[in-house]
Amino acid sequence: MSTLEHDPTGGAPGPRVVVISASAGAGHDGVTRELADRLRGLGCRVDCADLADVMPWGLGRLLRGTYHGLLIRLPWLYDGLFTIGCRFSEAAPATRGLLRPVRGRMLCSLPPDTGVVVSVYPIVSQVLGPLRREGLLTTPVVTYLTDFAVHPIWVSPGVDVHCAAHKTSRAQAVALGARDVRVAGRVVSPRCRPPSAADRRRARDHFGLPTGERLALLVAGSWGVGQVAAAAREIAATGEAVPVTVCGRNAALYRRMRRARTGYVFGWVSDMPALMRAVDVLVENAGGLTALEAMASGLPVLTYRPIPGHGKANAVAMAEAGVVRLVRRRDELGAALAELADGVRAGRQRSAGLALFESDPAAVIASIARGADPTTARPTPAPTATATAPTATAPTATAPTAGAPTATARQR
Repeated sequence: MSTLEHDPTGGAPGPRVVVISASAGAGHDGVTRELADRLRGLGCRVDCADLADVMPWGLGRLLRGTYHGLLIRLPWLYDGLFTIGCRFSEAAPATRGLLRPVRGRMLCSLPPDTGVVVSVYPIVSQVLGPLRREGLLTTPVVTYLTDFAVHPIWVSPGVDVHCAAHKTSRAQAVALGARDVRVAGRVVSPRCRPPSAADRRRARDHFGLPTGERLALLVAGSWGVGQVAAAAREIAATGEAVPVTVCGRNAALYRRMRRARTGYVFGWVSDMPALMRAVDVLVENAGGLTALEAMASGLPVLTYRPIPGHGKANAVAMAEAGVVRLVRRRDELGAALAELADGVRAGRQRSAGLALFESDPAAVIASIARGADPTTARPTPAPTATATAPTATAPTATAPTAGAPTATARQR
């Protein structure tokens, strides 16, 4: 995403919403796109921005690269930093202090007729919250909590409304001091829906998958992070399911999995809803957008070998909410796969997952943008300074992929 991608409707009537993310994997960008589509369907004008392009001195891209490097090469260090952030009470205030130079640029990047600003990334909330609290930003701010587990960095004083996935997430946010936390549902593509038997047959034919075997779709995000190869081997060793591994844009992982010849292997898959219709259970490790897409598709979700930091935290929170089965030991994996594919627990988990989509956070945001939500119409102090920092002027280019094959390559 560029610094500010303006609404393609060309200024159609309706309140303006600015949704701000950070390109840290495909999940946050996917949420941003789906929120934007739904808000436009509700009559809003929507602009999408990327924090990385607003930050000065190229810091946004540096932070994104550092985060990616930690997950891939030093996961133990990322886990330690995440844990410190959870336990150190000054982590959020320290983050807000470090982000102070970004505030003026953020303020100048917002169109003057903005009706509400939506954050879908924790650091974005740490920039917007102080602006709102200090009266420099008179527009309401909404934080859409993409994670089930609420890290303290998600919560920033000054944010008006927090949209949580589940009452479990709401309780965590409230405990951290968040104001007005609402269980407001999740957003995924409308193509994510429970399949019919005919849909499943067509999907297996399309992807070249066998019709007579139980298939476990193994995912690890767009970056292909975590102990993916080990998980695939262990799924296959149970004899309960054949792994169907999606490596995302991790070309090295794709090549390694192809050489290992464990189940079926794909690189980047552009139509994940279709692939989900072909399988019996999803195995994931981060609690991200793909897990939610599976739930909306009526697909049971199993969390195994979660990645450090937010992966482990999300796994616990989602298991507590009853929307995933968390498998902590290898010797439990086979029974869990069989149970989720065919057992009674699978039906309960499907129902709990589908319940996440009964309400629409876009409706909450649109109501705030129109001024119809009285809880966000709070007075703010008069501004004490005028921000004059220039807006970022990054080109609207899309970063190239890492080179993993985009074709649906497969191998037994």
